[in-house]
Amino acid sequence: MSKQPALAIVYEHPEWFKPLFATLDRRGIDYKAFRFENHRFDLVEKHAPAPVVFSRLAMSSFLRQDEHPIFYAQALYAHWELNGAHVINGSKALTIDANKARQLSVIQSLGLAIPATRVVHRQADIVAATEGLRFPVIVKVNIGGSGAGVSRYDSVDELKQAIADGSTPKGIDSVLLVQEYVPAKDKHMVRMETLDGKFLYAISLNTDGGTFDLCPADVCLIDKPTVTVQEFKPDTEAIRAAEAIARASGLDIGGIEFMIDERDGARRFYDINGLSNFVADPLNVLGWDPHEKLVDYLENVIASTQEKAA
Repeated sequence: MSKQPALAIVYEHPEWFKPLFATLDRRGIDYKAFRFENHRFDLVEKHAPAPVVFSRLAMSSFLRQDEHPIFYAQALYAHWELNGAHVINGSKALTIDANKARQLSVIQSLGLAIPATRVVHRQADIVAATEGLRFPVIVKVNIGGSGAGVSRYDSVDELKQAIADGSTPKGIDSVLLVQEYVPAKDKHMVRMETLDGKFLYAISLNTDGGTFDLCPADVCLIDKPTVTVQEFKPDTEAIRAAEAIARASGLDIGGIEFMIDERDGARRFYDINGLSNFVADPLNVLGWDPHEKLVDYLENVIASTQEKAA
């Protein structure tokens, strides 16, 4: 019988995690990596593939496969956790990651500003939901990624026409967010990465290209030459806010995004992302590779789990 590895990594995207695997290999970490594709589990089987499981599930997976693993993963992680496994970014974090409306509720519960938002589950209710909102508005799917399922409407007539011709976004869970469009100061947004509930680094990305897809990783930027990335130094208040959001979300690793509203100067947080595949070209952008600190964290979790089992 083969020895169980110390770490299992379950992922969906075939390219995003090569830098992580390379760092684990170089550091000599015993791990097994497998994709959701072709995966199944037996409820009788109580053992996870390793005592520590690292989830690398992207919400954008529904763009790459109709039979995506987003809801499957919720059942899988809960089963492993109920049977004693430590799942990094497990069922609690996934519940938040897969629900943008819930993300905003978490952020607002911490006393932080968000875009003015209404939540509906029927196309017929979208126009009524804009009452009291300032146009432009955006209609956004509840489960999205890489900017998918977000459309801007500059007037109520434009929105009504989109609904009439069936071109408004339609999400995989039938939940939609109707939001005021936030004009970002200096046309940029900030993504703050957290690890183990603590601030790791931040980057700013420009919004000049008119795209809602601001994924900063290497494979994301290939077809988005208008998106530029640079390191950002957040103030203490922003760092505290991001760390509070991460802890409240059960997020072991992930990104917290905000922009400064040029209308009133408010820092508005709008997204919690449970998948951090890190910034492209980190040595030039940051001067260091965040994968090293990620693997430090994984080693600590493995050691702690082994101590508890001893």
